[in-house]
Amino acid sequence: MKKLLLPFILMLLTKAYAQTPPQIHQKAILIDTHNDILSNILITKQDVGKLQTTGNFDLVRAKQGGLDGQIFSIWCGEEYGKGTAYAFANREIDSLYALIARNPDKITLVHNSKELKKVVKQHKMAAMIGVEGGHMIEDRLDYIDSLAKRGMNYLTLTWNNSTSWATSARDEVTKKDSLKHLGLTDYGKRIVKHLNDLGVMVDVSHVGEQTFYDVIATSTKPVIASHSCAWSLDPNRRNMKDDQLKALAKNGGVICVNFYSGFVDSTYTPKVAAFLHQHRAELDSLTAIYHDGDLANIRLNAIYKSESDKIRPPLSLLIHHIDYIAKLIGVDHVGIGSDFDGAESYPLGLDSVSNYPKITEELLKLGYSEKDVDKILGGNVIRVFKANVGK
Repeated sequence: MKKLLLPFILMLLTKAYAQTPPQIHQKAILIDTHNDILSNILITKQDVGKLQTTGNFDLVRAKQGGLDGQIFSIWCGEEYGKGTAYAFANREIDSLYALIARNPDKITLVHNSKELKKVVKQHKMAAMIGVEGGHMIEDRLDYIDSLAKRGMNYLTLTWNNSTSWATSARDEVTKKDSLKHLGLTDYGKRIVKHLNDLGVMVDVSHVGEQTFYDVIATSTKPVIASHSCAWSLDPNRRNMKDDQLKALAKNGGVICVNFYSGFVDSTYTPKVAAFLHQHRAELDSLTAIYHDGDLANIRLNAIYKSESDKIRPPLSLLIHHIDYIAKLIGVDHVGIGSDFDGAESYPLGLDSVSNYPKITEELLKLGYSEKDVDKILGGNVIRVFKANVGK
């Protein structure tokens, strides 16, 4: 009897250990729902089709990290408004088109989940577009139509600044008593319905709580939080509270966890404030060079890497956010939204898109199954993508 059982036990053990974390990672379809590289390359003029020594993203390191699909952020600050914001959005989309044209064997623009899966099978990156900030549509439905035709897969209803039809997380917290309206106006609800009709995902990262709940009550399709974390672990206004997460899950949506240290670690903000104060003169000089405070901050942290590394949170804190959300609302509602190239600091070990396999490894250590990891890395986003587009 023992002789008969031994081969069976060995077969089970072999099956259990046949796939290592790297193999499981490479088999999964990994989609990152938020990367800010396009904003940066308009300033730096880098060719991210080639290996770069700065920043977090290029196509070479993306391949190393098993990144199959990237939603590129189209963003401009609140200094852009009517007459300028929409044009800037199109300029950034042009830069993505140019990157694709230079690297047709590496990256392709996709418009639905069917095209995405086809491109992944061709061993190329599926490029998608997320417009970060409702001010970029300049209050015009026809601009939404035009951006959708160019490939917009989601619209983040607000950035930090509110629009005339939706209030942001920043403004709902810091300007609540002086706001002309709170949440979505009737026109804002019309915009949400229009996005539903077009098959464009509604992104609730950056929006205020009232706007969030108005969206949940209005949208007929699952929504996405493209780059946010859990408020219970880090009470930052950009993170989502437990009741919001539960409402998101009931909607069928997905929250894609942000890697930014300030949203992951509740102790990070005072530490980085002290770091920036110490290097204020150099930060001012870098800001004058780049004409962009965020990029200057990123460069400052790169110059003083050994110093800035000391205030970065451990990778375990990011994994804790993923695990916390998965246990609260279910593994079907968690994804990856790194915010790479959009912030100055990420957890230790996450320096670029080449490091995604570390997340898979840590999730497997916690006991997540291969099926669960597949969902977190991209399966959940594909589901929401398909539910919005219809294919």
